[in-house]
Amino acid sequence: METENQSKIPQFLLLGLSEDPNMQPLLFGVFLSMYLVTVLGNLLIILASISDPRLHTPMYFFLSNLSFTDICFTSTTTPRMLVSIQTQNKAISYISCLTQVYFLMIFAGLDSFLLSVMAYDRFVAICHPLHYTVIMNPRVCAQLLLLCWLVILCVSMLHILLMTRLTFCVGTEIPHFFCELAQVLRVACSDAEINNIVLYVATALLGMIPLGGILYSYSQIVSSLMRMSSRKGKSKAFSTCGSHLSVVSLFYGTGLGVHMSSAATHASEKSFVASVMYTVVTPMLNPFIYSLRNKDVKGALGRLLSRAISYQ
Repeated sequence: METENQSKIPQFLLLGLSEDPNMQPLLFGVFLSMYLVTVLGNLLIILASISDPRLHTPMYFFLSNLSFTDICFTSTTTPRMLVSIQTQNKAISYISCLTQVYFLMIFAGLDSFLLSVMAYDRFVAICHPLHYTVIMNPRVCAQLLLLCWLVILCVSMLHILLMTRLTFCVGTEIPHFFCELAQVLRVACSDAEINNIVLYVATALLGMIPLGGILYSYSQIVSSLMRMSSRKGKSKAFSTCGSHLSVVSLFYGTGLGVHMSSAATHASEKSFVASVMYTVVTPMLNPFIYSLRNKDVKGALGRLLSRAISYQ
């Protein structure tokens, strides 16, 4: 197989979810529906958080940013996949593939960081309620969000810069429906050992440090709730924490499935299912989890929809 520098390679081939032509209309309909539900659901969360003064708190500030991140996360892969299914064109240019890798890493990392920051917010609210407004003031919230962006932008750019030193064979096929970093490194024709080392280290640090922060925050929250005598206070705490824990479990559970399946030598049906869950299903379910389990969000959404109907 002839090997060329990446700058001379016109395109890669994404093999997609299925090569069966009879499955393409079904896949297109399912993923289009899921994408529209994801965008609409998360957009409603953002609009409710902005429009309702009751939700002008740090918790819902981070929740609206999480919803924005989820929209961007699924928009990085799903529209491109829908176009590929509709046109039956599996080709993707080298630049487009690297761009997709870059933004996937950004928004996946932001999801992880935001979930950790939201756990810290709940920790301060429950364990230090008297100092909550001082600790989680608007300036601190903005600084935490900015820090999340700066860290993940730098790490993602490091991966992309390391990828530019790799070469790929002509007609390279990627056994996936999007350009995932691990899969792209696997099909490189040059030595990608440094890239893989950086990938493993970055995944461990950016995954385990936020998860460790979440686990520590909730260990302190549980300890504080055990000492709380008010049933009403416990119920409200469990309501907000329950929604967040559900999202955390879904995100890290599907993320772990993706990384475990990516460790396999060849793509399999399980790896495709894990990737779909991670990039499409999880962002779609997050707004439902928060709206169904959180009275404040349900109330804000109800008032938002009522105003929208009254304007018609």
